[in-house]
Amino acid sequence: MSAVPLAERLRPNNLDQVIGQTHLLGAGKPLRVAFESGQPHSMILWGPPGVGKTTLARLMAEGFQSEFIALSAVLSGVKDIREAVERAQIFQANSGRKTILFVDEVHRFNKSQQDAFLPHVESGLFTFIGATTENPSFEVNGALLSRAAVYVLRQLSEEDLATLIERALSLQEKTITITDDARDSLIASADGDGRKLLNNVEIVLRSAELKQQSIIDAELLKDSLGDALRRFDKGGDSFYDQISALHKSVRGSHPDAALYWLVRMLDGGADPRYLSRRLIRMASEDIGLADPRALRLTLDAAETYERLGTPEGELALAEAVVYLACAAKSNAVYNAYNAARAFISKDKSRPVPEHLRNAPTKLMKELGYGKLYRYAHDEPDAYAAGEIYLPEGMSEPDWYQPTPRGLESKIAEKLAFLRAQDKEARKKSNK
Repeated sequence: MSAVPLAERLRPNNLDQVIGQTHLLGAGKPLRVAFESGQPHSMILWGPPGVGKTTLARLMAEGFQSEFIALSAVLSGVKDIREAVERAQIFQANSGRKTILFVDEVHRFNKSQQDAFLPHVESGLFTFIGATTENPSFEVNGALLSRAAVYVLRQLSEEDLATLIERALSLQEKTITITDDARDSLIASADGDGRKLLNNVEIVLRSAELKQQSIIDAELLKDSLGDALRRFDKGGDSFYDQISALHKSVRGSHPDAALYWLVRMLDGGADPRYLSRRLIRMASEDIGLADPRALRLTLDAAETYERLGTPEGELALAEAVVYLACAAKSNAVYNAYNAARAFISKDKSRPVPEHLRNAPTKLMKELGYGKLYRYAHDEPDAYAAGEIYLPEGMSEPDWYQPTPRGLESKIAEKLAFLRAQDKEARKKSNK
């Protein structure tokens, strides 16, 4: 086995060897045109791990006969940026050619570090290529973003990953075959990440060599990879995309889809406690008073998981997900709360009406605090019709608008009945 990592040995030497990204590299597509024009430009390559961002940057440097300087934002600081600039200046002075400066995980640099590139991008000293797994709209400062084209790279497809496996096997001195089940498991474990796939293939090949096997099967995968076959991305856009899919499946009343996303995340190692907290949020945001039992059931599911742990407690989370998906939906409380917050954030500080104030002392009673308050339980239907509860001069905002679904339809009927009593009581008081 070569000491050079498999991923490095399979790194493409030209564009035609690149697997995937045909939407950028196909005939007439943006990056293909950039290569063929011979005019490099600064860019941000945004995509999940292992889809070829570093490879494309290296190929550009070779294609444009440029110096290639690579920095990792995780490991580098302002000093490293300064040294890279000096290298680029020396290269330009000696050869007359430009430098391609590649910054991996560029979103890890803070604003001042990102700003340090700007004058050199503008002067043309180097072509800047940043790679990021996070949305550059949020993670790359606007000044740098405005000077670079953003290209979105996609996960490698199953066909792309299958091609990678065949290329990896073709490099072996001895003939190695792989069963269909093993191939499918390796592809699924990579989740579109070519680097992860090749790392797993390399581990399996070493295991096969030690066991003197010429066939990669499911048993060999299990023995050599174990939990590495789990395929969940616990951070970054992929994590939040799957959480979003779970939430929207619940909101869309699709129990099977909600179960799919829940189980997929659990299978990949997502923290069940985090998922239970998100389910509690869904019960408040999307079901609300249309079915108040949803919140209690979800809290019970979270508590059950705390008592039982994995895997037994996960069934309670599945029960909660199915219930939430099937429950009547209402975001009326969510909308009312947001409207109230927006109003309060802009409104003045209004005094509490005297009849609603607490009067624990003699002085407060003499000032009239609570004097005109009407005790609802002493009124017909336990409702003080026409009573004012908002600050003086504030009109009724009508933030809470019950939906005609589930229990909330009954709430709407009751509120309509009470508002009618208010209207009648105020009509009489004005006579």
